[in-house]
Amino acid sequence: MTLRHIKLFLSVCNHDCNTTKAACALHMTQPAVSLAIKELEEYYGVRFFERMGKKLKITSVGLRFQEYALRICGLFDDMERELRNWDSFGVLRVGASVTIGSQFLPGYVKEFYRRYPNTQVKVSIGSSDRIENAIRENELDFGLIEGIPHAPDFTAEEYMDDHLTVICPAQGSFPCGAEISIDEFRRQPFLLRENGSGTREVFDQAAQAAGFSVSPIWEATSTAALVNAVISGLGIAVVPYRMVQQPIRRGLVHAVTVRGMDFSRKFHIIYHKDKFLTDSAKHFLELCRAAAKNTASSPLL
Repeated sequence: MTLRHIKLFLSVCNHDCNTTKAACALHMTQPAVSLAIKELEEYYGVRFFERMGKKLKITSVGLRFQEYALRICGLFDDMERELRNWDSFGVLRVGASVTIGSQFLPGYVKEFYRRYPNTQVKVSIGSSDRIENAIRENELDFGLIEGIPHAPDFTAEEYMDDHLTVICPAQGSFPCGAEISIDEFRRQPFLLRENGSGTREVFDQAAQAAGFSVSPIWEATSTAALVNAVISGLGIAVVPYRMVQQPIRRGLVHAVTVRGMDFSRKFHIIYHKDKFLTDSAKHFLELCRAAAKNTASSPLL
């Protein structure tokens, strides 16, 4: 059993358990890929895939092997990148969910470049679940996400407090600063972030704790789109407070509270527990922690 076998196995998994698609992606023949899988199964004495009609379906032991394979290949990729670029300063691959990526990460990277001008930082901004998936596939070194990390094989560290706020149309029924009941709240048309975002998860958990669920009339990956929809009087939104302070101050929207509901949350630093963090990565994360302490009580907008 070799690293080549493991990579071929992962390629089959990544192509819907289809050996033909995996072979095409690897510029190999389908029989060669099938033979490698057969050699793996014979080596361990188990079946990683079962044939269901004309399709392959991964087995439970196959899923377990996939977990190990991802970790092994991730560590190998780290070793290759580290040792082949030993004389250079390297590249940091940083992921961030939308609120952190738009409000905090530019400042983090600017300060990091000031301290370490020869290190390159590559950034990916997306939903929290997308950042987690990219870390799992070793496409990112670490991430900064809103809400709750889900992967049991991740190291997660709380590093900043945050909260969401409810915003309503300025010409609507609720004055700015009003406290409304849960019953009044749940009857409103909701404009929310998409499923998979940290913001949406915090909202859904708060709603569940209050005994109701919501089917939004508007979903968006952009907080700005939600704010503009509220300004237009289309409904109410629950969004990160740090991203709507200016519209609130200008009177474009009204911020209200909901009696008995808690929209507080934590920002997290996450990385795979098997990840080797370079000195550059450790310096960057320490910078994030220090910046969080300085901005905990200071608005950005």
